[in-house]
Amino acid sequence: MNSPAACLFDLDGLLLDTEPLHGQAWRQAALEFGLELSDQQLLELRGRRRLDNASSVIAWIEATGRQPPSSDRLLAVQQPIARELLPGARAMPGAPELLRRCQDLAIPMALATSSSRDSVGIKCAPHPWLEQIELIVCGDDPELTEGKPAPDIFLLAARRLGVVASACWAFEDSLAGAQAALAAGALVHVLLPDGLGREHYPQEVRCLLSLAELEL
Repeated sequence: MNSPAACLFDLDGLLLDTEPLHGQAWRQAALEFGLELSDQQLLELRGRRRLDNASSVIAWIEATGRQPPSSDRLLAVQQPIARELLPGARAMPGAPELLRRCQDLAIPMALATSSSRDSVGIKCAPHPWLEQIELIVCGDDPELTEGKPAPDIFLLAARRLGVVASACWAFEDSLAGAQAALAAGALVHVLLPDGLGREHYPQEVRCLLSLAELEL
């Protein structure tokens, strides 16, 4: 297997263990408007942009026959909960070591995250090892047309690094992210979340139980 021209990393659930915290924030916010989110619905929110998730939650509230809130009203509840929880997220096992290995091998790195830039700042601040990543492309980037599962974010990250996406390795944990990276043409490694097997992902991806398994 050839070395990658660059490594393109998701953030939530891949480098930082934030997904349970995001799920808690969405669950609490939805309850404010009378909806108890199921585990399956929380899975569907993984890897997507904040406004896309808000639209999904609003549609689910409306489907119950309740009066749905606006995106602004829903996020006014969800965002303060998330901001309080997210700085406590821990590094995923093997993540700091993987970035160090990429740096030692002079492999360019980019963060391709659906999170907004302000959210990325909150989550990354306690983790100086993430500063090894030279480029960050966020879900609210003005050049980004569509969020995951569209390939746009990976294509944009590769272009800004000066490489082609098909020569890159992408690292994801969510189905939306894996679909986006595959559509961009990258070789996709999926870190399987607890309780999910490889049958939940496209056959083309390479599945990992831990980032520590990966050989570069």
